[in-house]
Amino acid sequence: MQQSETPTLYEWLGGMDVLRRLTSRFYEHVHEDALLQPVFAHMGADHPEHVAAFLGEVLGGPPSYSEQHGGHPHMIAQHLNRHLTHDKRRRWVELLLATADELQLPEDPEFRSALVGYLEWGSRLAVINSQPGATVDHNAPMPQWGWGEVKGPFKG
Repeated sequence: MQQSETPTLYEWLGGMDVLRRLTSRFYEHVHEDALLQPVFAHMGADHPEHVAAFLGEVLGGPPSYSEQHGGHPHMIAQHLNRHLTHDKRRRWVELLLATADELQLPEDPEFRSALVGYLEWGSRLAVINSQPGATVDHNAPMPQWGWGEVKGPFKG
């Protein structure tokens, strides 16, 4: 079998160093944002690093988030009973994309379409998992996002 020469999204954006810069700068902006600051007010100093590792794994990088933190079930657990709203979700996505622009992440339409697709999908899942009664599926697989993902209807 011949291996694909198409880079992963993780490789295309520049790897873990770029994701660390992105999440560090993003959470600096979050601390200044009236809508999002209260959501992350008690965030630990290591939060940006954890989010970088999660995004890296989802976008095709190393499985460090799963190995060190427990994968997607752990991420879901972080959202339980947070009562996130779609206004907060939209602002989170908007601010992350603005930070990607600020740091000059790749601007090609294919990459940005894939990134926006994941951020929309993942942030909507976060809202669902933040509502009363949501539970963690301890067998939930880590999302794997690539160039042009279609996941089918959400089945909770």
